[in-house]
Amino acid sequence: MSAKLPTLMKSARIPFLILAPVSVFLGVSTAYVSHPDIQLLHIVLTVVAALFAHVSVNAFNEYMDFRSGLDLKTERTPFSGGSGGLVQNPDALKSVLIMAWVTLFLTVFIGLYFVWLRGELLMWIGGIGLVLVVGYTPWINRSPLLCWLAPGLGFGPVMVIGTHVSLTGQLDTLAIVTSLIPFMLANNLLLLNQFPDIDADRACGRHHIPIAYGKTAGLALYSLGVLVAALVIVIGCVMGLLPWLSLLVLIPLLVAVTIVTGLKPRLRKSAETWLPFLGRNVLITLATPVLFGATLLLG
Repeated sequence: MSAKLPTLMKSARIPFLILAPVSVFLGVSTAYVSHPDIQLLHIVLTVVAALFAHVSVNAFNEYMDFRSGLDLKTERTPFSGGSGGLVQNPDALKSVLIMAWVTLFLTVFIGLYFVWLRGELLMWIGGIGLVLVVGYTPWINRSPLLCWLAPGLGFGPVMVIGTHVSLTGQLDTLAIVTSLIPFMLANNLLLLNQFPDIDADRACGRHHIPIAYGKTAGLALYSLGVLVAALVIVIGCVMGLLPWLSLLVLIPLLVAVTIVTGLKPRLRKSAETWLPFLGRNVLITLATPVLFGATLLLG
């Protein structure tokens, strides 16, 4: 087992797991605005459930990509191509699959507790999350639209609204509006990270936006996602749904303009030239929700 532990940790993609608690933080922020007496234990449980769900989808992805041969075709970067853990240690294949199912079971177990506590709305939210975890690699990434929507649904409405309802037992407009920010950012994160894997993904049957419509169209969609996120903030403030302090969130979103202008002339160049911009996109995806949540709590 000790020989497989490094592979399990790689397959969990631990450096990427920070996105889950960041999304939960937004849900905690909206919950605290309406219910300041939320319980610490429930916050901890939502964070743990989100982490387990993220580990599960990563492990399923690693297992299936190795089985399909995709991991043998990709040129790994810090942001794409999988972890390579199973390529280095194929004997851990079964252990990675077990990790995927165990973490999924633990996620469902915690989710059922909140369904019992808060009601059936969480069952529907959790059901969507379950479909995203189990269905992403074998089915969802065969459809450009679904593949684009999936990460945003998971880290946006499922985690943010799911956390809010888990902590308060209620659904309100603030949680819905807030969830749109990580929805757009997570969609954009995966969208750019798919650029280096286009040829390998196409060879193994995937069919996402960059494959179906090209990198130029993908970058245009990325720009639209940033614009929508900015409009949500501005309109939310004007309508009184968000505090004016939330306009600070536009600052990291403006950094995305440098990603678009930097990538556009480099789309025909090697993936190595894209890496600084992919890294900048990761920072935007993580920093923007944290800043947004802080403005909700302070504002």
